Amino acid sequence: MKADEKKYFPMFVDLTQKKVTVIGAGNIAKRRIETLLSFAGTIEVIAPDACERIKELAKEGRLVWKEKEYDREDLYDADLVLSATNNEKVNNDVYSACKCLGISVNTASNRMKCDFYFPSILQKEETVIGLNSAGNPAKTKNVRKEMQKWIEEAGEKHE
Repeated sequence: MKADEKKYFPMFVDLTQKKVTVIGAGNIAKRRIETLLSFAGTIEVIAPDACERIKELAKEGRLVWKEKEYDREDLYDADLVLSATNNEKVNNDVYSACKCLGISVNTASNRMKCDFYFPSILQKEETVIGLNSAGNPAKTKNVRKEMQKWIEEAGEKHE
């Protein structure tokens, strides 16, 4: 079976008491962090610079931003790691270190270096739906939009 033919099992994990470490602070990191904010206990971002939204979230106390270059020690107390830099050497090192430390990792730049895939999230009150299309983010986004519309319409009918 080819990698693009795989189906991935949707597994829901309690992150409320977990530390998520994100290496990188650009647009991909921002999108993933914004999704994780309502799920993770602690989010720590490691990057020498950050996009404005991540800086805002740090000022609001919603995440910890360490304004520095990555080194392996940043991973030692992480429960889950996202590597989202534009530096392939850093992403590869994060992946290798996480594998040695037994930490689940997602490397945004390389699907083959992921223990899990970041889903598209649809949330209504306490119900959470995670969507994945095995490597076609545009398809997943379209399905999420269709489902969101359907949920909103169904809600209007019951009001």
